[in-house]
Amino acid sequence: MAAAAHVLVFPFPVQGHINCMLHFATALVGAGVHVTFLHTEHNLRRLGGRASASSPAGSPRLRFLSIPDGLPDDHRRSVADLFELYKSLAAEAMGPYRALLTPSPTTGSRAADVGVDPTGGFPPVTCLVADGLLPWAFHAAEELGVPAIAFRTASACSLLALLSVPKLFELGELPFPAGGDLDESVRGVPGMESLLRRRDLPSLCRRPNETDDVDPALHELVKLSAHSGKARALILNTTASLEQSALAHITPRMRDLFAVGPLHAMSPAASCSSLLREDDGCTAWLDCQADRSVVYASLGSLATISRDQFTELFSGLVAAGYPFLWVLRPDMVEASQDAALQEAARGAGGSKARVVAWAPQRDVLQHRAVGCFLTHAGWNSTLEAVVEGVPTVCWPFSADQQINSRFVGAVWRTGLDMKDVCSRAVVEKTVREAMESAEIRRSAQALAQQVRRDVAVGGSSATEFDRLVKFIKKLNTSSAGLGQ
Repeated sequence: MAAAAHVLVFPFPVQGHINCMLHFATALVGAGVHVTFLHTEHNLRRLGGRASASSPAGSPRLRFLSIPDGLPDDHRRSVADLFELYKSLAAEAMGPYRALLTPSPTTGSRAADVGVDPTGGFPPVTCLVADGLLPWAFHAAEELGVPAIAFRTASACSLLALLSVPKLFELGELPFPAGGDLDESVRGVPGMESLLRRRDLPSLCRRPNETDDVDPALHELVKLSAHSGKARALILNTTASLEQSALAHITPRMRDLFAVGPLHAMSPAASCSSLLREDDGCTAWLDCQADRSVVYASLGSLATISRDQFTELFSGLVAAGYPFLWVLRPDMVEASQDAALQEAARGAGGSKARVVAWAPQRDVLQHRAVGCFLTHAGWNSTLEAVVEGVPTVCWPFSADQQINSRFVGAVWRTGLDMKDVCSRAVVEKTVREAMESAEIRRSAQALAQQVRRDVAVGGSSATEFDRLVKFIKKLNTSSAGLGQ
């Protein structure tokens, strides 16, 4: 008889990936599956005691373990250091990681060699769900007899664009000519031929300067994306209501595909996931504002901006005339945080604005006072706005954000795409339009209703999630039959 299903969930150790995959983990726990969520030691220390106390409904089926990432504790781990983090994690974590997957010769349970109590109600790991950016984790798991499933935290449309990069080179669409028109249409991404412009492709498709070819990291990311086709299946945090065409084109490239999002709307709140301390006064401040009167501005957990960009963005928000809640991380602006905060406070004045280092974003977007969301268009933020029916102004920076913002502005029409522009006049005009457009608000609310139906019982995402749980349990049964 097979042991109970036990899934090891392993995200790439940055905030957005942790958020998404922790929602997935808690959804699995709600379906009766044991889950070990794997942090790095650095991140688990940053979370302090919050992670160990965060099991939904006090569930004994969720636990948090950690492995080293190989970087010193005072390393910044900023967006500029992600490739260094990627290499260091792969080099330093392999031994402890394999120990989690290797049955103990004395107990028959995995994880005994890394100090975990194997009698704590956890059966051996029967399945790995790892971030698609960690192919070495798939290889090690399969070598040890643990079936591996890939999880991509970005949008399906951005994944399809990356899978199409070889075709774009073949067609001569890449690399872009130096100084070429970024509004030129792009052929070669199936289902998006009349939609995408050069500026809408993932940011790595652009030349770093006029003499270089595309960023070498693009080729690495394309290989990682294609590698998901070797996993037992691919999980995407999306729904057919949002990305039906992209999903249809990705499916033939994968052994199986599960579209099970938006996950944050399908699982209990994962309050322990934030590596940054949330400001606890946001809700009280919003309570004092009129309905749909506040602009919420947050550029995510990694983006950095120049002092000039800060000035233009801030000036545009002030000129728009609405109260605003702005998330200004300590490491976000090239000036010191104190100087940035002081300038923000002087410019806004009094109760017109609140500037915080980090905010409880889901609570903010659910609040009646929020009228629009100025966002970097990361996939988590995009989905959170979609679920709440909040119009968005998209100012993307990197990765999948360029193509996400195009879908917001041109496909779903739930907001406006402000990419590649940062002037106070454009910020002012775009924010006002998002706040005042009845058409945009109607589109946002209609899409929210559809997506909520998707995650409800009988909806497409709920049905796919049930199929995924059965798939995971069947993998467990098959592995047991092979003596694994």
